[in-house]
Amino acid sequence: MHSRQLKTGYFVIEGLNSFATIIYFYYFYFFMQKQFGFGDRANLILAAANGGCYAVFAWAGGKIAQRTGYLKTLKIGLGIVVVALLIGSQLEAAWGHIAVMLIATPGVCLTWVTLEALASEGETRSGLQHMVGVYNVTWAATGSVAYFIGGALLDRLGLRSMFWVPISILSIQLSLAFWLESQARKSGNTGTAAPLPAEEPHPHPQHRAENFLRMAWLANPFAYIAINTLIAVMPGVALRLELSTTAAGFCASIWCFSRLAAFTGLWLWNGWHYRFRWLWTSFIAMVATFAAIVTAQNLTTLVVAQLVFGLATGLIYYSSLFYSMDVGETKGEHGGFHESAIGLGNFAGPAVGAISLTVWTGNPFSGAIAVSGLLLAGFCGLLTVWKRGQK
Repeated sequence: MHSRQLKTGYFVIEGLNSFATIIYFYYFYFFMQKQFGFGDRANLILAAANGGCYAVFAWAGGKIAQRTGYLKTLKIGLGIVVVALLIGSQLEAAWGHIAVMLIATPGVCLTWVTLEALASEGETRSGLQHMVGVYNVTWAATGSVAYFIGGALLDRLGLRSMFWVPISILSIQLSLAFWLESQARKSGNTGTAAPLPAEEPHPHPQHRAENFLRMAWLANPFAYIAINTLIAVMPGVALRLELSTTAAGFCASIWCFSRLAAFTGLWLWNGWHYRFRWLWTSFIAMVATFAAIVTAQNLTTLVVAQLVFGLATGLIYYSSLFYSMDVGETKGEHGGFHESAIGLGNFAGPAVGAISLTVWTGNPFSGAIAVSGLLLAGFCGLLTVWKRGQK
């Protein structure tokens, strides 16, 4: 098998990985609400713990993958998640499920940093644009479908399907990873870091490219501050709007499909590369629509705000991953930094929201207000980095 054929297999694993992890992690908060009565504050604390764990292990995972080999690291990560969910499927206590979530998270970190590197390694700049596009569209498409139908799955198959559906899919991924490793050995492509082919110099000055990388690494955690806070409080939004778990899955996944549309457009058109106006416009749109979603009083607001929110977060995420892979040759480590930044955002947003709900108990939207303020602070930081880079 040559490199592009192997990468097709990696994209299959990636799509399955997105579907499986979305079913478990996105619906974990619904599970804790229905099984143990967790409200917004408790779920936000869980989301913060998950984000902090992700930040640490994603950073470490990038270094491990760079040294150990991508395919070997991928198998380890998948194995950890399968074992964790098997244990979780048999537990009844809330603390046990929290522990399982925190054990599964490092395994997921290892899968994403290696899949990003496997998709990008050994590509020219034009090939990188194509591969990052395929990568983003693949995980976003299967993840959107998973969030859309996940509520219906839980309603029809029971809450425990949150474990068994991902376990089945992850087992297929693990088998496919072993097979792809055997094919890679035959072709001499062992899933380790490889230098980029020689080609023309980078079209942008090094300092400009590195400044955009810094801005993207700043913006993406703030995007995930908004996203992970949104996911954690969505059971509360659904309760306020009197939505069933099935209806919540249908209505709350709209931003995922909008993000998929953004990924597709950004993949096919590269005119946004290294243009600051696209980044700052998306950031402001994300702040405004986040506040509208978490405080929505009707379905119209929930739907319309999600359409814009998905487009905005799509560009921010795409920028972070593209610049991470475009600037420098250590794809595993840069993928680890990219994913670790996501983890920092996943921690900070829910943590601020939970603290605000604890301190400002009289206002049910205090968490949304505090997180929106944090996002605006991030926008100020983005402008500061941009101005410094112009000197």
